[in-house]
Amino acid sequence: MPMEETSRGLMALRLLIRRLQNHLQLSRMLDIGRETVLDDVKEGHFPILAVENEEEEKPMRFVVELGVLKNPAFLRLLKLAEEEYGFQQKGVLMIPCPPNELQRIL
Repeated sequence: MPMEETSRGLMALRLLIRRLQNHLQLSRMLDIGRETVLDDVKEGHFPILAVENEEEEKPMRFVVELGVLKNPAFLRLLKLAEEEYGFQQKGVLMIPCPPNELQRIL
């Protein structure tokens, strides 16, 4: 992999982590709609909801470590979430993925 491509990837990952950290800080201060950030979300972790079909299936909540942001399969799920919901999600991050598939990835 060329050095320039690696550098761009790292910069994009840092930006994503910074956005996620900012989002989590705001979430702790606000009522976030679908679900609030509870005391079970420790420092260095963030909550997500995994759901295959929002109308038919109840979302399953996960609390995951920030380290999962290095997992290529999880990063692909974040890209799907961006395409599905955009960057305007408020509160817990929703991932368009069957809960059992997310469990396997984690």
